[in-house]
Amino acid sequence: MLPRDPIILLSYTNTQLRDRDADLDSFCEKENADKAQLCAVLAEAGYTYDAARNQFI
Repeated sequence: MLPRDPIILLSYTNTQLRDRDADLDSFCEKENADKAQLCAVLAEAGYTYDAARNQFI
């Protein structure tokens, strides 16, 4: 289960992307998360996924 707080979600997601997952699709598959919903929640907090960096910025 992913954190509900957007800032904690951001931290958790970026940590996993850095340490474990090659890309956002891999992260979502491992976490059983909806990619569009994850991106929407983080977009509301002002963050977007940068594939070149493999992180939300």
